[in-house]
Amino acid sequence: MPKPRPAPSTRWRRRKEARPAEILDAALACFAERGFAATRLDEVATRAGVTKGTLYLYFPNKEELFKAVVRQSIVAGIARGEELVAESAEPASVLLERLIHHWAQVIPTPASAIPKLVLAEAGNFPDIARFYLDEVVNRGMELIRGVIEKGIARGEFRAVDVERGAFCVIAPMVLAMQWRHSFARHDREPVDAMALADAHLQLLLRGLVVRKGSAARPAAIPSAAADARPTRRKDASR
Repeated sequence: MPKPRPAPSTRWRRRKEARPAEILDAALACFAERGFAATRLDEVATRAGVTKGTLYLYFPNKEELFKAVVRQSIVAGIARGEELVAESAEPASVLLERLIHHWAQVIPTPASAIPKLVLAEAGNFPDIARFYLDEVVNRGMELIRGVIEKGIARGEFRAVDVERGAFCVIAPMVLAMQWRHSFARHDREPVDAMALADAHLQLLLRGLVVRKGSAARPAAIPSAAADARPTRRKDASR
């Protein structure tokens, strides 16, 4: 009778189970360095220490590989933020601080290259743009809107324009990510992500938080009133 084959070693099983994560780490590094269009799957495979055929066992094409990278490096963080906001009884200002500090921790990592990559190549790869808009931008904006709405409902925040307020929360952090992968290499001083986050929080909370003894006032100019403002008259001398 033929002898039964020995079971794979524990080390081999661990290696096989770790392959998808290793491939995603290698892909993130390649995408961050070369962009989406210029990254080749054989380069990713070489960097991950696998064959190109092995890579295809897990990811059928470059688009699906990129989506998996985004889900691991960015969407997972948004999901943790959603759980935090849904379950926490902390003040809205504390929740906002925790979310912004999380983004600050992403800035020094390769994952911070993804927003710049998507913006640069959205015109040539509309499917990637739509995917990123749905799973990252819209979901992240909804997360921030939820925090602001929770603060307003509890009387902790002023009754600001929630939609525009969410943009104001996110925009400086996205700019810092783009700065790191463009101007930072030419700037004399590196971006201090945590210092930026703290300064951003100070500005936000001074505008949002209701101080003791004051009512939760609405925003000074509602959107409808802003639309009704008269346009500036042309100089009559022209």
